[in-house]
Amino acid sequence: MFEIRIICQPEDVEPIGSALAAAFATGPARQYPTRDGTRLRLYVTADHRDSDTTPNTESE
Repeated sequence: MFEIRIICQPEDVEPIGSALAAAFATGPARQYPTRDGTRLRLYVTADHRDSDTTPNTESE
């Protein structure tokens, strides 16, 4: 298990969360404003997916 920290614009929170959830087994993102108040810091606890739950993206 590991933690991912991302600093992003507020409008990017949903796409980033979706992309991380597609790539890893994630928990809910914790959100905090940056010191300048214009961006957000996201903290996401993640783990590698089991090979049984990883979608096969290779074309045949």
